[in-house]
Amino acid sequence: MSTERIAADVPIVELRSVNKTYAQSSGKAEHPAIVDINVNVADIPGHGQCRVLLGPSGCGKSTILRLIAGLIFPTSGEVLVHGAPVKGPGSDRGLVFQSYSSFPWLTVLDNVRFGLDLQHTPRKQGDEVARELIKRVGLAGTEASFPRALSGGMQQRVAIARSLACKPSIILMDEPFGALDPKTRTEMQDLLAGLWADNALNATIFFVTHDIDEAIFLADIIHVMSPGPGRIIAELPAPPPTQATRDGLLRGEFRDLQEQIVKLIFGESDGTNVVLSHHHLLGDAER
Repeated sequence: MSTERIAADVPIVELRSVNKTYAQSSGKAEHPAIVDINVNVADIPGHGQCRVLLGPSGCGKSTILRLIAGLIFPTSGEVLVHGAPVKGPGSDRGLVFQSYSSFPWLTVLDNVRFGLDLQHTPRKQGDEVARELIKRVGLAGTEASFPRALSGGMQQRVAIARSLACKPSIILMDEPFGALDPKTRTEMQDLLAGLWADNALNATIFFVTHDIDEAIFLADIIHVMSPGPGRIIAELPAPPPTQATRDGLLRGEFRDLQEQIVKLIFGESDGTNVVLSHHHLLGDAER
C-alpha cells in the first residue's frame, strides 16, 4: 500500500470488536489474549500522534501490535489500516522490537538502507537517505561499523533509523527500550521525543510498554489495558513529551495519574495485587 496520506476523515488505524484467541498444545482449551478491542485513531497529516498501549505483562499489548502489523490475524473482528482490512505486512508500517534486530553481517549504513534496497531505490539515493537518518539519530561516524561494535542503545538507534527510511505512516514499537539500562532508556525516550518535535517522524506511533512513566512521557493518548485477557479499559490524555514533563515526572507531579492507571488496572486493592516498582507494571511474561 502506498504511504501517501488518504482522506483525513479515514482513520489511519481502526480495530473493530477485535478478539484474538491462541490455540493451546496437548488439547488444552484455547487461550483468549484480547477481548473486544475497539480503537479508532485519526490521521493527523504533517504530525501524527503517539498512542501508547500500557498494561501488565500478559495483557495482549504485543498481540495488538502484531495484528496491526499484519503478522497475525484476528479470531474475530476487523483490523483496518488506511480504511482497508489488513492482509499482511506492508511498507506503510515500520516495526521496532525490544530485541536488537540489526543484521549482524551488514554495516550500520547497509542496515538502515535495507528497506530502501527492497524497494529498489537507487543506491546513491538510498545512501543519502540512510546517512541523513543515521545523523538524525546521533550515530554519525558509525556508518561502516557492524552491530557487534555497538552498544544496545546504539543498536536501537539503528533500528529506529531503519524503520524511518521507507517513510512509513505507522510505526509499531514493541517495548523498544525495555532491555536498556535506565540512563540509556531515558536517552532513547528523549531521542524519540526529539524526532517527533522536529517533524522527522510524520507518522502515527503505536508504542507498547508496561512502564507508566514512559507512557506518560511519550503518549498523546494512553490506552490502559486490563490484565489478560486484555481489554482496553480507559483512554487517557497525556502531557506533551517536553523537558517540563520530564522534570514533572522526576518531581512526582503526575502521581495522581500514575495512581489512576494502577487503580484502573488492578482496582482499589492494588496494594495487595500488584508490585509497583519504579512505576513498572509487573506480572506474568508477555505473550
